[in-house]
Amino acid sequence: MGIITKRFNTFIVPLIIVVIISGCCSSNIPEGFVYLTDEIKTAELEMRYYSDNNFLGRRVDGYEAPKAILAKETAQALKKASETLEKQGYYIKIFDAYRPQRAVDDFVRWAKDVNDTKMKQQYYPHVDKANLFELGYIAERSGHTRGSVVDLTLVDIKTGEEVDMGGGFDFFGEISHHGTPLITKQQEINRNILRDAMTSAGFEMYTKEWWHYKLINEPYPDTYFDFPVK
Repeated sequence: MGIITKRFNTFIVPLIIVVIISGCCSSNIPEGFVYLTDEIKTAELEMRYYSDNNFLGRRVDGYEAPKAILAKETAQALKKASETLEKQGYYIKIFDAYRPQRAVDDFVRWAKDVNDTKMKQQYYPHVDKANLFELGYIAERSGHTRGSVVDLTLVDIKTGEEVDMGGGFDFFGEISHHGTPLITKQQEINRNILRDAMTSAGFEMYTKEWWHYKLINEPYPDTYFDFPVK
């Protein structure tokens, strides 16, 4: 199969490079990125932003397929963590991986519409939507867009069930924080199993979200990509 020529339109602003890719290669992703399930055969996917089960309550711009994409280096580090976890009896389940800039822009537009509170009860019952930027839940740039961040949880290999982490993915509140007193000891242990495997593989945790991990030595620290997930 022939290789389709890539075209890059690059807009440079201080410390930020937004790369918009059209006419991408035959695998639908640019060089340097991989489909996660090609690298980790046991990984399960529940790509929330392709569905309506997310804080917007609808599919997010840029998600054209329920697939997980990461920068190659991020996927390789995640594979190392996954192998460690499998020895302990767990598979990984992915909620989000690479995120197009257009999706981040969609989040920003949604956050500015304070009247759209369709999913408030499930995702931010105790937070005023008008404060989402100030509280750091919504931002105009994301490490996901650099291909260096993954949102995930654990699945018990024996039962096939998600491990109880004491709070749901993308819940805006203190119960999502590492070290929160709002969860049980066992739930804290479960979070720490994921944390220890991920940090040992070269990721750093985000203190406000138990599911969120960024590769420390990310390959594209100043580049924000905008090719769609498909």
